Amino acid sequence: MAAAAASAAPLAVNGLKMVTTSQAYLESSRVKETKVLISDLCRQFYTLGWVSGTGGSITIKVHDDSIPKPNQLILMSPSGVQKERMVPEDMYVLSSSGSILSSPLAKRYPHKPPKCSDCAPLFLKAYETRNAGAVIHSHGMESCVVTMINPSSKEFRITHMEMIKGIQGHGYHDELVVPIIENTAHEQELTESLAEAIEAYPKTTAVLVRNHGIYIWGDSWISAKTQAECYHYLFDAAIKLHQLGVDWSTPNHGPILSFKGVLGGDRNINMSAKAGTLISNDKIESPRRCIVLDIEGTTTPISFVTDVLFPYARDNVGRHLYATYHSAETQDDIKLLRSQIQDDLEQGIINAVPIPSDDAGKEEVIAALVANVEAMIRADRKITALKQLQGHIWRTGFQNNELKGVVFDDVPEALDKWHALGIKVYIYSSGSRLAQRLIFGNTNYGDLRKYLCGFFDTAVGNKKETKSYIEISESLGVDKPSEILFVTDVIQEAIAAKAAGLEVIISVRPGNGPLPENHGFRIVNSFSEI
Repeated sequence: MAAAAASAAPLAVNGLKMVTTSQAYLESSRVKETKVLISDLCRQFYTLGWVSGTGGSITIKVHDDSIPKPNQLILMSPSGVQKERMVPEDMYVLSSSGSILSSPLAKRYPHKPPKCSDCAPLFLKAYETRNAGAVIHSHGMESCVVTMINPSSKEFRITHMEMIKGIQGHGYHDELVVPIIENTAHEQELTESLAEAIEAYPKTTAVLVRNHGIYIWGDSWISAKTQAECYHYLFDAAIKLHQLGVDWSTPNHGPILSFKGVLGGDRNINMSAKAGTLISNDKIESPRRCIVLDIEGTTTPISFVTDVLFPYARDNVGRHLYATYHSAETQDDIKLLRSQIQDDLEQGIINAVPIPSDDAGKEEVIAALVANVEAMIRADRKITALKQLQGHIWRTGFQNNELKGVVFDDVPEALDKWHALGIKVYIYSSGSRLAQRLIFGNTNYGDLRKYLCGFFDTAVGNKKETKSYIEISESLGVDKPSEILFVTDVIQEAIAAKAAGLEVIISVRPGNGPLPENHGFRIVNSFSEI
């Protein structure tokens, strides 16, 4: 027999007393039937892999037409219990406000009662905000892995799959969107982020937790269970389609990037955009309209930047500032540097030194600027103030034939081929647009700017932020971001661009840093492979 509260708080609607939760009611057939139901469901969910290792949980409201749904009793499976061995007496009974009305007795072993579920605050939030009749928390492998395919994505999206019809308020042609929240060390700490996701996505009946699992609710246990089965089916389908190189988030389920080592696979395949069939070669057929190229490690050796351009700027910053100090352009550079350095000082950036006022004299100002710029170059900081000044210094070097741009041998031929195919090519680099034009206008293969339609720098945003690639997509005027191919050597940039919907290829060149294993992107060693 479960130990129950001697006197429970009355249920009420709008402050009016409806019914008192008596000991007799706690032992009623409705409560007992719901306890049996939960133990049966937990055994079934265990066989599905949703609640193994004592993880996961389920909670159901006691259906009673004599009591308004918001005030019906809540039954909840406990934490730390082998779900396939649970019995009805293991369940907790809570009031609609979350107060424990009845708790299980201690087990013969380990001589203590099961504890109330760590998920309780999250369950109560779903009951409170969505008037749910049941909530399921699953640790199913599919719900965990699907959040890891794109580590930066805040949503799971899928469309044109029959099982979407099993999700409340959705049809076959609809796009199903499930928010993803970040995991925490303790389950109850997820309550706030789950509540924010529920508010931000009024149509959703589930919230994914990255590297963890999913919370699913319905207006009854039947609805919650049905939807849980559909969600897990769709997650499993998405994972399998990803392994096949198929984009599950688009209506025609066309191709995504070829890749190696994703989700335990070792593949390098793609899909024909028209026929939807596997192709055994290493090319991508897609409605590509634009290509955006990184410079360092992609079109140009990293060594050219680190061993030629950076040292030139560092060695000539003082000379450049002295020679052009009173020009409007250099005064604008200095103004930008002053603002950046002031921010650095306030944030405690190492090696940042104050810039004296103009009253201190030209020599004092330039000496402080040189010290800061040299420190910025050593730290390879991707900031507009530094990149703008470097561009002006490099311009002098190119004009004086002290610098010559370098590109890999396969770059000019690829640019010419893409140009002939009508594909527009752009550059996106942390270096200023001036610096980009200088490099491609003065290369070891001559002036290549005739092949380039535009240049993007950090003024559009940080290269490791998804919003930067969204801005570029909107600037290029394509119908959808997937019509843009972005080529880079930096995994963080690749992840950000993919999250924005761009097609992404990683460039592997001599001198580039190592890539993480199973990164999930197609790689090329030469532009001739694109």
